[in-house]
Amino acid sequence: MLTRDQERIIEATAPVVAEHLNTITQRFYPLMFERYPEVKPLFNQAHQVNGGQPRALAGSVLAYVQLRQEPARARQVLETVVNKHVSLNIQPYQYPIVGECLMAAIGEVLGDAVTEDVADAWGALYEELAALLIDLESQRYQAFAEAPGGWRGTRSFRIAETRQESAVIRSFILEPEDGEPVADFQAGQFIGVRVTIDGEPVYRHYSLSAYPNGRSYRISIKREADGRVSRHFHDVLQVGDRIDLLPPAGDLTLPEEGHEPVMLLSGGVGQTPMLPLLREALAQGRQVVYLHAALDRDHHAFGDHVETLARDYPQQLQVVTFYENADDAIRVDHVGRISRDLLARYLPAGEPRCYFVGPQGFMVAVDRHLAALGVPEERRHFEHFGPSRALEAA
Repeated sequence: MLTRDQERIIEATAPVVAEHLNTITQRFYPLMFERYPEVKPLFNQAHQVNGGQPRALAGSVLAYVQLRQEPARARQVLETVVNKHVSLNIQPYQYPIVGECLMAAIGEVLGDAVTEDVADAWGALYEELAALLIDLESQRYQAFAEAPGGWRGTRSFRIAETRQESAVIRSFILEPEDGEPVADFQAGQFIGVRVTIDGEPVYRHYSLSAYPNGRSYRISIKREADGRVSRHFHDVLQVGDRIDLLPPAGDLTLPEEGHEPVMLLSGGVGQTPMLPLLREALAQGRQVVYLHAALDRDHHAFGDHVETLARDYPQQLQVVTFYENADDAIRVDHVGRISRDLLARYLPAGEPRCYFVGPQGFMVAVDRHLAALGVPEERRHFEHFGPSRALEAA
């Protein structure tokens, strides 16, 4: 617990730290990778290059500084961090590494402004934050390990089947090597994956793209030209190959209670968490508008599956498809990009919940359109495939 003097120091120095926080976090990661190269595989280096990971860390630190006097609210905001950590199997012994390197980065950036008292205060703040995260993550690990079909740490799976869903998206059906059941998950969640590339373990997390069945998991991965792990899945891994999975996590989920209509919007591979959400919403008896935007027909994955559900649930499900590129011979609902007027046409009446995932520009546009159409923030749900960041950062 921080002392009263430390509380006052944090309050007085928080504006200065906030002003330089992006610079601090940009320095922090190279410093940590230099001192502790063993943690580098946990991070997608593409997110280091584009600044996504440093921005996410800066945002988390700022959010905690602003909300630490409201413990319940702070825990809620930190759930996104906890979800990502659970999918990477982050452990308590790793937190001192982060604390050491973060304080070193603060010292390098702020120089003489970081007196011994200032360093002690911010160090204590970090220890408080770390203790909270460790507690939240421990609860999640324990709960999943005790669930039917659950486990702790990694569990070995094999690729039982692959399916090419579009020109760039391939599904991988994963079955446990031990042949035992696998734990259910909440529709919309993702799962941590560990693969070995060139002798080095590499971690990623991918949305679970099929409804829970107790026997296997399915992930559907877009091949990115510069994606080290996605290219490994597409170009190297085959049926029978082994990978390790970590516990499912994520909060892009439907509430357990309520019957309000749902609008599911996706762009490209952002469709993957929407597929189990669609099944869940239909099972709950909700009215659903399923709106998907693809580059063209060749890049449109899961179209047949969604159309089958539309035939099975004609009174509940409306499917709307956008192609950015299409000629007159292609049958599609709309050509071009989603506009506010078109969203207004399909937005369910009442108080719908809207879920959307896709490229950053897609999510920024959808969020602004929905806000302008009167959908409140608490009913607009989205998730980034990489580090979380503000939608305004497009």
